[in-house]
Amino acid sequence: MQPPKVFRILLLMMFCVFWISGCGYQLQATGKPLHLNIASMAIPLMETPSSDIGFEGDFTKMIRREFVSHSQIPLVSKEKAAAVLIGKVTDIRTEPLSYRVTDETFDVTSSRWLKIRLEARLVDTKTGKIIWNDPNMVEKASFTVNSDPLKTRYNQRRATKKIAQLLAERIYLKTMERF
Repeated sequence: MQPPKVFRILLLMMFCVFWISGCGYQLQATGKPLHLNIASMAIPLMETPSSDIGFEGDFTKMIRREFVSHSQIPLVSKEKAAAVLIGKVTDIRTEPLSYRVTDETFDVTSSRWLKIRLEARLVDTKTGKIIWNDPNMVEKASFTVNSDPLKTRYNQRRATKKIAQLLAERIYLKTMERF
């Protein structure tokens, strides 16, 4: 015996309501922070212990680009901003990822991990209150080690930019989606 047609329709409608509502979590697509009012924001140059030319600029540019392309918060100078994102690269490391043996006497690194640790916080400029703080943001990317040092340097620079993009996305989510 089949259930009546009305019962099946009602059951289907209830399933659709539960499916659409999900767990109640949703991303906000307005380009404005969730439960936070930021009229404007400054993203000054990130500090870093690196001596590589352009390193700070790469990080800062990626973070600014993330906010410009996804949010409606205007980026302004530090003096005019309602909030300031302060970031500092605290650690840069490379670690061997894989080896190849040559002449059975020693190992040669063929690829490495680049790990970067960033400390970041968003500060309300009027009150000085810290809106969010993460002293331990870590990302890593691999790069190939080549016999040509210029190729190795190029590969490491690409890994740096990949890490900068990953950290920029995390900073954006911490600010806008609050997680």
